[in-house]
Amino acid sequence: MLREADDESPREKCGVFGVFSPSDPAANIAFFGLFALQHRGQESAGIAVSDGAEVRMHKGMGLVSQVFRPEDLAELPGHLAVGHNRYSTTGASVLRNAQPVYCQSLVGEIAVAHNGNLTNTATLRAELRAEGEVLNSNSDTELMARILVRRMHEGPEAAVAEVMRRCEGAYSVAVLTPRQILAFRDPYGLRPLSAGTRKDGYMVASETCAFGPVGGVPTRELAPGELCVIDKDGMRFSSCAAPRQRAMCLFEFIYFARPDSEMYGELLYSVRERMGERLALESPVEADIVVPVPDSGVPAALGFSRQSGIAYREGMMKSRYIHRTFIQPDQSVREQGVRQKLTPLVPHLEGKRVVLVDDSIVRGTTTRQIVKMMFDSRAAEVHVRITAPPVKYPCFYGIDMATKQQLIAARRTVPEIRDHLGATSLAYLSLEGALWAAGGAEQGFCTACFSGRYPIPIPAELEEQAQADVRLGEMQTYSPDQPALIE
Repeated sequence: MLREADDESPREKCGVFGVFSPSDPAANIAFFGLFALQHRGQESAGIAVSDGAEVRMHKGMGLVSQVFRPEDLAELPGHLAVGHNRYSTTGASVLRNAQPVYCQSLVGEIAVAHNGNLTNTATLRAELRAEGEVLNSNSDTELMARILVRRMHEGPEAAVAEVMRRCEGAYSVAVLTPRQILAFRDPYGLRPLSAGTRKDGYMVASETCAFGPVGGVPTRELAPGELCVIDKDGMRFSSCAAPRQRAMCLFEFIYFARPDSEMYGELLYSVRERMGERLALESPVEADIVVPVPDSGVPAALGFSRQSGIAYREGMMKSRYIHRTFIQPDQSVREQGVRQKLTPLVPHLEGKRVVLVDDSIVRGTTTRQIVKMMFDSRAAEVHVRITAPPVKYPCFYGIDMATKQQLIAARRTVPEIRDHLGATSLAYLSLEGALWAAGGAEQGFCTACFSGRYPIPIPAELEEQAQADVRLGEMQTYSPDQPALIE
């Protein structure tokens, strides 16, 4: 399984991107759009394009810059494109599960890119096989693609409505047909998706941070259960399912999405600053400096410093040239990775009472190593402050957040976690505080990983499969030399 050597943080499943560009090569725009969404998935990348008649695709294992060379993009002519970055939470990290997923329909070829996780995969797989479908992967995205192609001849609205009727779980999807791009969100709106304009064309992307680098302007988020159709006639929206209780992933606001993205009309950098401010009010401490864990802890540390009056100071530097690698994510590798990527600024830390601010603790391994690094740098005290509430429950909606047995907050009390980390003190932001910072509970959020309240019921077999996937992932390694796939 592809992981960053020093990073135990939860992983987003994927990023999706789509563009209609009459004046510029769509593949080039998709490349840079995916580059901006690289944080959402690093295992594989793919782009499918259409010139109005034929769909072509290139995908491979690795980062966007590793999968696509200039000559690869040159072989993808067309004015329509969808792209995908993948981090697997269902299906093995192998080339056959890379996206977009290609299928044939009665109206021509389609390519499907999906961010999220279905919760009724086993049922759907059995139903589709009973209906005569031959499945080529163990990805839930292929199931959605197979459902789509059966109804595409009735029009995009009918096809997407059928997906929403049969598929349960989280999904933001971009679909390429020979002449259109379709983009839609599940009726709960668990995963983000925004639409906008670019010159004489249109765009969709998982996050608004992908618009600016390619000259795009975001105009609106898709509503839960909403479909966006993009073609030569413009961009139009329609509802394909009755919206349910809105349940946007709160972790998008805390950690997953880039801080320069906007969701629910909020700049996430500002949301994270407010989380730090609220944390300073909820868990004050006497200290000399506030130190962020770079880079995700920076906005919250600034907010904590501003609210508390304690000076903000960088206490470690992050190497920008340690890339993600195809290695086993065992504990020894993670511990070594912390030292490779984070270098302490000893004169800033020596003799100081430090407030160490980070976004989350999952297993505790990385945080423990950072706390030790602070004390090795002769910090007098290390007070850990976390802007996510304790993560006690696994996610089944597209976040790789380990099993419950691997979540340290599911097995230990806060004092026990503090002792495990070796910290002077430890405090988490309350769930109420996190919701307040993100704009209020009335906006509608999924808080399942903190509260155990799942907006979509979780079948027992899905939890069992998650356990099996973790065991499989711990045994497998993958080579960056796996070839790209051209279709």
